[in-house]
Amino acid sequence: MKNNFAKNPSVVVIGAGMTGILMGIKLREAGITDVTILEKAHKVGGTWRENTYPGVACDVPAHMYTYSFRGNPEWAHRFAHGDEIQSYFETVAKEYGISDSVRFNEAVDECHYRDGKWYLTTSLGNRLTADFVVAATGILHHAAYPEIDGLDSFKGDKFHTAHWNHDVSLEGKRVGIIGTGSTATQVISEISKTAGHLTVFQRTPQWVCSVPDKNYSETDKARLRGNQKLMTRLSERYAFAFRNIFTAAVTGNKLAHAFVNWTTRRNLRKSVRDPELRAKLTPNYKVGCKRLIFSSTFYAAMQRDNVCLETTAIQRISERGVVTSDGTEHALDVLILATGFHPFNFMRPMNLTGRDGLSIDSAWAKKVQAYRSVCLPGFPNFFLMLGPNTPIGNYSVIAMSEVQSNYVLKLIDQWRRDSLETVEATEEAKARFNAYLKAGMGKTVWVGGCQSWYLDPDGDPAMWPYSWEQWAQEMEEPDLGDFHRGLPARIAPAERVPPQPAEKAA
Repeated sequence: MKNNFAKNPSVVVIGAGMTGILMGIKLREAGITDVTILEKAHKVGGTWRENTYPGVACDVPAHMYTYSFRGNPEWAHRFAHGDEIQSYFETVAKEYGISDSVRFNEAVDECHYRDGKWYLTTSLGNRLTADFVVAATGILHHAAYPEIDGLDSFKGDKFHTAHWNHDVSLEGKRVGIIGTGSTATQVISEISKTAGHLTVFQRTPQWVCSVPDKNYSETDKARLRGNQKLMTRLSERYAFAFRNIFTAAVTGNKLAHAFVNWTTRRNLRKSVRDPELRAKLTPNYKVGCKRLIFSSTFYAAMQRDNVCLETTAIQRISERGVVTSDGTEHALDVLILATGFHPFNFMRPMNLTGRDGLSIDSAWAKKVQAYRSVCLPGFPNFFLMLGPNTPIGNYSVIAMSEVQSNYVLKLIDQWRRDSLETVEATEEAKARFNAYLKAGMGKTVWVGGCQSWYLDPDGDPAMWPYSWEQWAQEMEEPDLGDFHRGLPARIAPAERVPPQPAEKAA
């Protein structure tokens, strides 16, 4: 591809999940030829490669959960199953030549900025030098384990849902699952069919909205094959509905929230007849304060004869099972931890240092923040995809990555034109942006008194408090006034880490 740019950068993309695949495609389309994609695992896919638990599925409609330029006529379900999504990403990566260029089984251990370049060291000991680094490392990929006394003492089979042990059969066994979030509801719906007895240990109930699934027939698929315009229209219809119902409901639209509140509460009332069980499953916080769960099967699963909901607090784990605070020991053969992820790790534990030796841990010591979610002051020419305050919620993460990739490429173009010596947002711009976010949080449901993974350690939602349309519009063109035009002032020595020895380019 011919272009009129003064410079052609070298770019390292970390991760070959949904966003890494997208960045690889978009960088090539922009005429950037020196692109290296590093992936810690053996194949592409990210979240959908890692999570293989029973019932794993996307909670937004499948035709909305595709790249805008490459729909998928082969979806078998309205809410695509994990293996379908993994297959889709593998297919796209192969079609666009990404799979052949990824360096698999190679994680990034060290990433340091010096003298206008990024120096990376991988888990294989290889060293690379690049002008730009794009961290497409995802959000929910560091499994969180509960801090419960005796967790390691359990003698039966035990595993986290993110590391499902498929060698362990649950048929006829006494199974316990800790957690009732999005993953747990999917798992419970499936394993309740085969487990001999399933005990669900619930700390906090969830609001569950029923959106019926649908199986797509061969006729449905045939109608879409080769017709990208039709797939785009279908995707846009779903996106319109989700933006104007669910996204609007959590970001201050009172009418939308009233509708979602009514349908969700009605779903619980109509689905669970036993008043005692219904009371246990009824949250005491606003609908949407925690991530809204979509399931048309969870309440039915909870009413199976072999399923027991336990709401008494867990005191400890014994060799035989779970001991609750009333002294009851729940004997188990298998213990499943559906306890989520660490959402604020992002690219860590990678050893990342920016300008003047600033470490990411130092930069984020007080609060995990970014400018426009993707730019980190003190870390020039570094982009964090799906960073803090990306509008993660009940919407397509692919759409979010497409908006951000467009923004990132426009910033790289400014560097290629010599309009920016480096791409680095100012501290002042970051502070203004985060003040703008905080000003909008008061009208959202995330400040409704619940504890959720949306909240940072200070209790502030790391979310986007305005409409999707406003976010997309504000991300359309970078405001160059928010970036350093020359070389910025040096970072205070107290914020630095000792400089690393120089690496050689691979």
